[in-house]
Amino acid sequence: MRTTVGIIGAGPAGLLLARLLHNAGIDSVVLESRDRAYVEQRQRAGILEQGTVDVLRAAGAGERMDREGLRHDGIELRFARTRHRVDFPALTGGRSVMVYAQTEVCKDLIALQLEEGGPLLFGAEALAVEDAEGDRPRVPFRYEGREDVLECDYVVGCDGFWGVARKAVPAGLSRVFERTYPFAWLGVLADVPPSHDELVYARHDRGFALLSMRSPSVSRLYLQVPAGTDAEEWSDEEIWDELGRRFETADDWTLGRGPITQKSVTPMRSFVHEPMRHGRLFLAGDAAHIVPPTGAKGLNLAVGDVVTFARALTHERRTGSAELLDAYSATCLRRIWQAERFSYDMTTMLHRAPDATGFDDRLQLARLRRIASGRAAETDLAEAYTGFSLD
Repeated sequence: MRTTVGIIGAGPAGLLLARLLHNAGIDSVVLESRDRAYVEQRQRAGILEQGTVDVLRAAGAGERMDREGLRHDGIELRFARTRHRVDFPALTGGRSVMVYAQTEVCKDLIALQLEEGGPLLFGAEALAVEDAEGDRPRVPFRYEGREDVLECDYVVGCDGFWGVARKAVPAGLSRVFERTYPFAWLGVLADVPPSHDELVYARHDRGFALLSMRSPSVSRLYLQVPAGTDAEEWSDEEIWDELGRRFETADDWTLGRGPITQKSVTPMRSFVHEPMRHGRLFLAGDAAHIVPPTGAKGLNLAVGDVVTFARALTHERRTGSAELLDAYSATCLRRIWQAERFSYDMTTMLHRAPDATGFDDRLQLARLRRIASGRAAETDLAEAYTGFSLD
């Protein structure tokens, strides 16, 4: 099998890249080790930055998002039983975010790819990336019980942290920067309308909590728990009671309860692999970087990566210049490190470490009060949350 761009992984990054390349008249093949049902049900991110929303619309993948997604013009910070709303449009010149689950983004892009795009092979397990330094890298893969080889001009690894793409970068060239956190998120889906019309980020002495949503009738909520927690250790009643404590305010706001339909635990880590390019192999999304979910940056960073690659390859095809392709890693990493910084700041400001002291508590509260009372600090948060430039 032969193509211009071999894409490993049919998450939102790989699927969007295939769509962008299709629109630019560049052929691709997408290899995805899982089946279609798994990809369309894999619960991940739910917040789309302004830039991501704009890219999906421009790519022809925004119709259902605009119809069913929930535009949010702010978030609420809660601390010391007080509430402070951060108004995104007022602080950023009109930018906002969209609540639209990754599962739905994938469904939309899969439908477009199968209808209009190049081959999208589910159940196709990429085994390696070979000859990345040559003119024609290859991706051996297993599909329908037999092995085949995908020959490409370029390979883009959108296959996540555990995929094969990053392993093709020689160890002597790889630099890894990472931090693990001593806490995790216990996340639940509940059949109950959200108790607030925007996301609520709560800092509490008992730990962090987040009120989010998937639709007007389904709430998504999170609790900070110790790393390694088993979700089944928590009963539904214990979860609701703890959420109620951490979201407590001095006014008459109340937390609505309902049936919990799903529980899971998400570990917290920061990770960056440099460089993001080796020869004709390009890394994108979780294959190259991971952020703690506090800043809502993971999916959006992946979108930035594939937009950067698609623009660079289109430029090369139009002008003959590989300048933008050569700059891919440096271009992406500038944005990635800003997102890593923001995600780290949000995480350390809102979560209580197991060994936190009274001094640490006062610093967190001081940081939150600075945002609530100082327009410069509030603007910095709003600009980062709604998204760093894709240009």
